[in-house]
Amino acid sequence: MAQLYFYYSAMNAGKSTSLLQSAYNYKERGMRAEIFTAALDDRYGTGKVASRIGLKAEAHLFNARSNMFDEIKSLTQSGKIDCVFIDEAQFLSKQQVMQLTDVVDNLNVPVLAYGLRTDFLGETFEGSHYLLAWSDKMFELKTVCHCGRKANFVVRRDDQGNPVNQGAQVQVGGNDSYESMCRRHFRELVWQ
Repeated sequence: MAQLYFYYSAMNAGKSTSLLQSAYNYKERGMRAEIFTAALDDRYGTGKVASRIGLKAEAHLFNARSNMFDEIKSLTQSGKIDCVFIDEAQFLSKQQVMQLTDVVDNLNVPVLAYGLRTDFLGETFEGSHYLLAWSDKMFELKTVCHCGRKANFVVRRDDQGNPVNQGAQVQVGGNDSYESMCRRHFRELVWQ
């Protein structure tokens, strides 16, 4: 029986690495794994999922207009899909998460979604909010703050390195723009 899984964390916990390793495991065993990623994040090239440690793979793109159920169902026309992987799942909409539940329940295809739980203000992303609510199983991938505690928040920094506590929820960036921190250090910088 297929299930919807949500793997979440702050940045730099290895979400993409874990996704790529799991997808590789399926392919190594002769199974078909399809990978999707957000079209708005093209830091590593269009239609690519890449990890900081150098792993990468081709991926289908999704955007705000994508119907995840229809796209995945269309892919099944060329054969059975054993698993679907979603990178940057925080960028899914409520409707797209609902469509992924339909993929699991009606197409019997497991879906493993990987994404951030919260944004730079400590608020959940829409996709993460509904994945937390509707997933069959959830797993936290852990990373650490500079103090050694578990980091479960992300601080956005401006061009001068100062913490930012206002602005658009979505601003694509990496280590140059964001830093994972524990709640205590996040709170000191953002929730002052």
